[in-house]
Amino acid sequence: MTPSKIVCVGRNYAAHARELGNELPQQPLLFLKPPSALLRSGEPIVLPPDSHQVEYEGEIAIVIGRRARHLSEAEALACVAGYAPLNDVTARDLQQLDVQFTRAKGFDTFCPVGPFGEAPLGDWRELEVRCRVNGVERQRGNARQLVFGIPQLLVFISRVMTLEAGDVIATGTPEGVGPLQDGDEVEVELMGVGRVINPVRASAPAA
Repeated sequence: MTPSKIVCVGRNYAAHARELGNELPQQPLLFLKPPSALLRSGEPIVLPPDSHQVEYEGEIAIVIGRRARHLSEAEALACVAGYAPLNDVTARDLQQLDVQFTRAKGFDTFCPVGPFGEAPLGDWRELEVRCRVNGVERQRGNARQLVFGIPQLLVFISRVMTLEAGDVIATGTPEGVGPLQDGDEVEVELMGVGRVINPVRASAPAA
């Protein structure tokens, strides 16, 4: 099922906000990725010629199971179908240039997502994401470290927009982001759930 939207949360790990020199937001910082950015495991992330600094961002993703609007915190988790590993690929130079995130986050192939499943032990706080580049671990983050936890995010987002079955929410990336190069292989693993692995390729030169 193709999601109607991919809702992303920025600066939701304190250490990541610090590594990019940003203040923590007072409320969840939301932006969108287009469904056209989705990528399956094994397919290549394509580095666009428009950017010279494309970076990986391993994240815990929420997959929505039913339509939800104006959720309360007590009922928020009932709309979750499962959790998945997600790579919020970002053209960092364009993000800094544009100030807002649409172009930097929206290129085709910039949203690899793996299989989804239940949280280990049934508790979202037990979710842990790891990101590896060429087999070397670059990121590790636990859902307990989120500035805004998963129920809080569901409540906040559902007050802004109706969540539909199949929609994806990316909860933010931990510290350790870095560049991708042609020929790299990047893996995001949600421990106990699954992983998404993608080769990185330079775009073909324009004809």
